[in-house]
Amino acid sequence: MLGLLLLVGYSSPTSRLAGAPLFPLTDKRGANMAPESAGPTLHLDYGRGKSPGNPVAEFMYFVPLISLEPVFVVKSPGNTQRVRIVSATRSFTATSFLVTCEFEFAGEGNQQNVFDHTEKIRRHERELEEGGSLNHQLGSINVEEAGWVSIEVEGTMTGRVPTVTEVRLRFNGRGRPSPVTIGLHDIRYLDGAIRIRNESVARVNTLTFRRKPGPARMDITVGSVKRKDAGSNFWQNLMGGLKATTVNLLLEPIPVEPAGNETMLEFGFALASKAPAFTFPRARNLKAGAMLSAHEAIASD
Repeated sequence: MLGLLLLVGYSSPTSRLAGAPLFPLTDKRGANMAPESAGPTLHLDYGRGKSPGNPVAEFMYFVPLISLEPVFVVKSPGNTQRVRIVSATRSFTATSFLVTCEFEFAGEGNQQNVFDHTEKIRRHERELEEGGSLNHQLGSINVEEAGWVSIEVEGTMTGRVPTVTEVRLRFNGRGRPSPVTIGLHDIRYLDGAIRIRNESVARVNTLTFRRKPGPARMDITVGSVKRKDAGSNFWQNLMGGLKATTVNLLLEPIPVEPAGNETMLEFGFALASKAPAFTFPRARNLKAGAMLSAHEAIASD
């Protein structure tokens, strides 16, 4: 399960939060700040209106922003999944602040962010053909079922100047299981073809993004880890939870794309500042169209 460490990427980060006044919000991807090449815009009413919310795929747009590998978004036919903000609480002192926003995931269907391993397989082709394997590869990040998600934003205050230092996404709100899972598998060369083996699913409880010196990293905790074909009876759920406890003890922070990490801190700033909307930057690794990639050539045992 240490293959969760495969969300890796490097680029030059920019620091755009520190030194900006908290109120009013003027340039942190507000409602009128979307450039032509930007990603989707999330509309935020903080539970005050009757907004239908945003498509879950747009809320999860940060996934290709933090990923090194190309990502395809796959939605089930007739997908009605949406996420809307239902409440927000804010606490400010002279030196710090904490903002907590609760989101509801509702609707029918499922959506996946599927990672394209084509280039990775190409780089390791000889190794695979000689009997090697790529273990614990991140295959997908999936959202299904309803749930409650809270986003906690922490930061410091210097006068009226805020700096967001941490953004935590808690997907297991209100005691409900997280609707977000990660698919993991091994990649091997068997019987003349690239194949995936040992598929497992980890249910994600939290993702944490921080502002700190050094390479950008994301903390992750999981609520369960099970084989993909495992059932949902008491014993299997118990074992999945016990395995997750071990994984959480061993997991180190995962390197992520610095620009994606910065985007999540900006999103936290927007929530803290009561911005009416937030626009993601364009995700360079998000791929459109059919998955004409290694996924077509990989057979699952």
